[in-house]
Amino acid sequence: MKQERFVALHRQEWDSLQAWLGSAELRSREAMRSTQALAFPALYRRLCHHLALARARGYSREVTDRLQNLVQQGHRVLYRPPAPRWHRVAMFLVADFPRMVRAEWRCIALAAVLLYVPMLFCLVLMQLKPELAHSVFGSAQLAEFEKMYDPANASIGRSSGSDLGMFGHYVMNNISIAFRTFASGLLLGVGAVYVMTTNGVIIGTVAGHLTGMGFGHPFWRFVVGHSSFELTALVISGGAGLRLGLTLLAPGRQRRGPAMVMAGWVGAQLALGAFAMLLMAAFIEAFWSSIASLPDLVKFGSGALLWLLVLGWLWRGGAERVRHSDGA
Repeated sequence: MKQERFVALHRQEWDSLQAWLGSAELRSREAMRSTQALAFPALYRRLCHHLALARARGYSREVTDRLQNLVQQGHRVLYRPPAPRWHRVAMFLVADFPRMVRAEWRCIALAAVLLYVPMLFCLVLMQLKPELAHSVFGSAQLAEFEKMYDPANASIGRSSGSDLGMFGHYVMNNISIAFRTFASGLLLGVGAVYVMTTNGVIIGTVAGHLTGMGFGHPFWRFVVGHSSFELTALVISGGAGLRLGLTLLAPGRQRRGPAMVMAGWVGAQLALGAFAMLLMAAFIEAFWSSIASLPDLVKFGSGALLWLLVLGWLWRGGAERVRHSDGA
């Protein structure tokens, strides 16, 4: 076969494979999950056969060089070692998790409403009717909160315990709340609604009670540092739980079994990312939030910066990889 005929027959296949190989090197995980990836081993064997034919028939250097380059690219993609575990974890947190949060924004937005509306309502209500705090907490509990956020306390936000000990306590407490929020979605979503609303009432009542009695300054200084990670993670866990519940109620065009498996997989990944956020929140709460000697500018400035970082990460994380995917 003449070279011109050979090239005309296979040029489209080579062009398509070259475009895919370039995208695979930029975004390996997405590319290797695509439909074309499943056919890649067979395409690679055909490409090697084309190179062997081109050399045997004495085709021009331009043709053989192009095929050689394609074979080398394909070899790197087909036989490269898997990414190290730390790299996969990092890519999940930096890119995959934020993209998943954006994809499930409706459930997460609903969870945010269920948390923040009762929280703000109770915060305002405690200023108008402070006695209602006793309807949510007992007198002993309110006294403990007042002791923790007493301006005279040298370490705000806690009555005892070392930084390391409190870190472990915060980790267990935060993650247990997030897990219950996620798992309660299996109760047709009603459990997630209840947990989110209840947490909103509790947080708003504590904040409103302390603010009303004059302990608001140390309270807000304490929570501003870790609230960005903690509250956002709670909202994401609630969204994951709602995703489970809504899929159980209305699986759409899929059968309920496969739909629940998919929703469970998505929800588990959202919950895993939320757990990582809660680990960071516990670290900040234990080693930074309780420091009473720092000026307000540092406390509130760092809190605002962390809120901006969390929101920016969830809004734009992984967006660059999506643009590479579209461009390929």
